[in-house]
Amino acid sequence: AMTGMRRSELLATRWTDIDFEHNRVAVRRALVLVGNEPVMKETTKTASSSRLIALDEATVRALREWKRRQLEEKLQWGEAYKGLGLVASREDGSLIHPERFSRWFDARVRDAGLPKIRLHDLRHTYATLALQAGVHPKVVQERLGHSSISVTLDTYSHAIPAIESEAAERVASLILG
Repeated sequence: AMTGMRRSELLATRWTDIDFEHNRVAVRRALVLVGNEPVMKETTKTASSSRLIALDEATVRALREWKRRQLEEKLQWGEAYKGLGLVASREDGSLIHPERFSRWFDARVRDAGLPKIRLHDLRHTYATLALQAGVHPKVVQERLGHSSISVTLDTYSHAIPAIESEAAERVASLILG
């Protein structure tokens, strides 16, 4: 929700990809399905999908807490712990099947009494809110890992009208004084 990462990227993120000193995550790989089996792919969807994403302080705090809780689980599992170093893993440290993760997300949304939203909708929401907040489209493109800015603008052009109105007023005030 705070990064715009794809599900495949999130599920492939290792703790070593998170730089707690500089508050960023490196997107380097993807967890993909081959047949119905999750497989770690040591590359991302496209070359532009490999990227560094800055993290906000609240997300860094949540990640630190999650890492602490995950270490407690690791101790409880002992020798049976898989130890893949994944940020998002099953209790035993093994890979999470992407569909299972989506079902888990759906259940949490339902249990919280929130309106139905798909996991992938978080990515769209992130992009839309970033553009509406005035984040430069090039920055949004890079954070999402889109291959070009045109992909970002074509997909999220619905978020631009308010920005365009503001731009019209700003430029007019510069010209008219």
